[in-house]
Amino acid sequence: MELLCAESAPRAPRAGRDPQLLGDRRVLQNLLSLEERYSPRVSYFQCVQRDIQPYMRKMLAFWMLEVCEEQKCEEEVFPLAMNYVDRYLSSVPVQKNHLQLLGAVCMLLASKLRETMPLTVEKLCIYTDNSITPQELLHWELLVLERLKWDLVSVTANDFLPHILHRLALPAGRAPLVQKHAQTFIALCATDYTFVMYPPSMVATGSLGAAVHGLGLAPGDAVTELLAGITGTEVDCLKACQEQIEAALAESLKQASQSQQEFSAKAAAYGGSQPTSTPTDVTDVNL
Repeated sequence: MELLCAESAPRAPRAGRDPQLLGDRRVLQNLLSLEERYSPRVSYFQCVQRDIQPYMRKMLAFWMLEVCEEQKCEEEVFPLAMNYVDRYLSSVPVQKNHLQLLGAVCMLLASKLRETMPLTVEKLCIYTDNSITPQELLHWELLVLERLKWDLVSVTANDFLPHILHRLALPAGRAPLVQKHAQTFIALCATDYTFVMYPPSMVATGSLGAAVHGLGLAPGDAVTELLAGITGTEVDCLKACQEQIEAALAESLKQASQSQQEFSAKAAAYGGSQPTSTPTDVTDVNL
């Protein structure tokens, strides 16, 4: 997985944000009032799942993120897919050999909602190294839809970003960069089960705070208080969330550095040729 804030390849044109909707406080209030409706149960590993462990969810999330990055999906697809995964795991015990199938189904559903060109069933099966069939994927799609009561328009952290950014007094031309960094942090949070305890609005504000702080655009405490006021969040809770996001980023960068060193050592052992690596490498681990 590469959590990079680099420019991506051109995508299909999308309509610009309506400034009237961004400036209307009622839209933000509606998002805040609806977010709890789509929040998964925090304790589902203790109360529902018997065969699935948190580290398995993390491995699944890394694989899903890698697929979304390689397919150049919109930024909203991966967090939305993980929301479906968590909501399903909150109510249905799943065997570990079905976990990757669940992740593929959730990416299929999320891409149908947020992509102009959704991921195909055939392509997702290929990413599982053909360990699942198109028939299984389509069958599980109905199972997931029924369990989620066909209510797929979940409120995620990405939905809050444009509304919060519209209310931040950022230097001219810096908002797109801040948004890109915040989207990267949101994706990182979606890979970690510990962030399920935070509502999407707090993940969004914490990610924006971490992005602004990391880019050195404004004093940290002032931005945190402003963000807390925009979403009606407790300042101390927001600070704790932001610090946890920054710690998760530091750990991710550390692991990436270690992986790069191991990769270089393997390449040297292969006489300079690089061993192959694909998103389906996750299937080598007992999911």
